[in-house]
Amino acid sequence: MEAVLGQVEQLPALLAVSRSALVRDWDGLTLDRALEWARYFQHLHDRFRARPQLREALGRRLRRSQPCPLLGFPALGRCPQLLGLALLENRALPPAACRRLLRSLLQPPAAGPASDPRGLGLLARRKAAARLLALPRRGPGPEPQLQVEARLLLSRLRQEAGEAAGRLCGAQEGLQAGEAAGRLCGAQEGQLPWLCGALELLPQPRAFGVVAAALVLLKQGHGAEQAGDRDGDGDGSSSPGGYQESAAGEECTAGLLLSWLLGNQERFSAFCLCIPCSHLAFLAGHYSQLCRSYLDLLTGWGRCLHYDPLQGQWVRSCLEKAELSWEELREHFICLCQGSTPLKEQTQAALELLRTQDGDFRVRGLSVWTDLLMEIGYSCMDTKATKKLKKSSKSG
Repeated sequence: MEAVLGQVEQLPALLAVSRSALVRDWDGLTLDRALEWARYFQHLHDRFRARPQLREALGRRLRRSQPCPLLGFPALGRCPQLLGLALLENRALPPAACRRLLRSLLQPPAAGPASDPRGLGLLARRKAAARLLALPRRGPGPEPQLQVEARLLLSRLRQEAGEAAGRLCGAQEGLQAGEAAGRLCGAQEGQLPWLCGALELLPQPRAFGVVAAALVLLKQGHGAEQAGDRDGDGDGSSSPGGYQESAAGEECTAGLLLSWLLGNQERFSAFCLCIPCSHLAFLAGHYSQLCRSYLDLLTGWGRCLHYDPLQGQWVRSCLEKAELSWEELREHFICLCQGSTPLKEQTQAALELLRTQDGDFRVRGLSVWTDLLMEIGYSCMDTKATKKLKKSSKSG
């Protein structure tokens, strides 16, 4: 078994070479050996996927061999596709080797029922989908590619969590539901290094958009589950204990994303500057942990403002610390107060407490919190009045 583990440890190197200029020297024999290794890794996946202990050992050794643990045990099953795509996109591959690769993908060797005759078609569909999603967006609404990336991220997290649930399946017999869910969440925490590595590969604004979209999908529920089913066998209940269908599983997945987001104050600050206020208000209304951190962050930004009597407005006292202007800070609080009733009440209670700690002033220009409460009150009244006017105009 140690020899097999050592072989699996070479998969990241194989994929790295296939993306490099080293393939310029590949001949037909070298290409055949690389493809044979890919099919061998796929065979290992099919052989050990029903054996939790061996599967865990292979996945652990595979993750250990990478600087960023992006490849897990499921990657073994996709190895022919991963290698084929990397080589097809590498312009350094000689023409003769490229033709041989295409023939191999079109007519893969008969390796039994596990062989996939759709290798090239699958790669073509995935590449075409990526190009289609990258087209300029027309009209309002979320960016399609961002939504797809968020769904794929959730699908991968569910897949890894399902395997963790399988390892705990026997240990959960006789446990109460809450205790079993706690063990599942504990097992899922091991995915955090993989999540960090995957998101670090994206530009920071893109990573923030994917995480925000994933958190929204978890609350919408149905759309994200459909994506996970399409990546699997279409039956969410096939995983141990029906993990993909469970509320506890979704809560653990959300907790994992929030751990990445809130675990670094600088990262969370950049997230709140990148994501629109209305989206942040939605997330704050559905995730209490994020709401508390968000209000604390806005409080810190508000304390960096001071009132300039010559300009008659709040200005930044220290440009290197004050991330938001008065207008931007006001917009964040207005969006929070236009959310759900509990979110509005929590926001107003936080502002009232800050106003009391600041001297409980009731006139403008003395406390930023007093001025925010006044602005929010007027804004909410204006919003309600606007809605009433629209309703009356429609009825008329």
